[in-house]
Amino acid sequence: MRQFYRYARWAALPLALLLPLVAQDKKSANDGITREQADQILDELRQIRQLLQKQAENKPPGAPAPAIAKLHLEGAPMLGSKDAPVTMVEFTDYQCPFCQRFHLQVYGLLKKDFIDTGKVRFFSRDLPLDSLHPNAIRAAQAARCAGDQGQFWTMRDIMAAHPDKLDMDSLVADASVLNLDGNTFRTCVEKGKYKEAVQGDVLEALKIGADGTPAFVVGKSTPDGVDGEMIVGAQPYSLFEEKFKQLGVTK
Repeated sequence: MRQFYRYARWAALPLALLLPLVAQDKKSANDGITREQADQILDELRQIRQLLQKQAENKPPGAPAPAIAKLHLEGAPMLGSKDAPVTMVEFTDYQCPFCQRFHLQVYGLLKKDFIDTGKVRFFSRDLPLDSLHPNAIRAAQAARCAGDQGQFWTMRDIMAAHPDKLDMDSLVADASVLNLDGNTFRTCVEKGKYKEAVQGDVLEALKIGADGTPAFVVGKSTPDGVDGEMIVGAQPYSLFEEKFKQLGVTK
């Protein structure tokens, strides 16, 4: 299996996430990957994943080691004090119901107790699973386009709370409520101004092994980002509170 080492780091990811990336490879003349090669890659990914699952079944019981991740965060949208000792990064999909649950039930409390108080800085990154959520890439770009007019976080809040209203007309209506220049906003989204930036976030998520949304990295702040532990899923407030405590931060 010649491609094992090349693709093994992707094997733990859902095939639903990998399919659009492979589909993109089919269209890329620069990569030189044919349809047959792309199909072979998918077959090998399935085989690798089955192998890893068998290996996992044979491991002795016990808590798995935490996944360690380092991220460079220059240019990513941030809330809180840049000098906060702890950093929290969320990779989100605006159409994901679990991301909505985290946003409505946990995010606001974390913001009030830790982010607004200068103890934790919070970065937003994108991980749209577009094979499952066809509006997710559009929404990720919409947040960034709203950011061009100083309304990234407000647009983010609206979309995160309403994953069922991410069609273009709904996004333009939201932009109007925020008093954005509607034509500029629509053009930014429809022309794909931030499509490559969003795809860059997806690739970064792949590199650290994020296998679902929401996915988080929580750890010590570094001059250019964060050095921490990855957490996947709509986890409760208490879990993040405990992680912050382990890093020397309490509310």
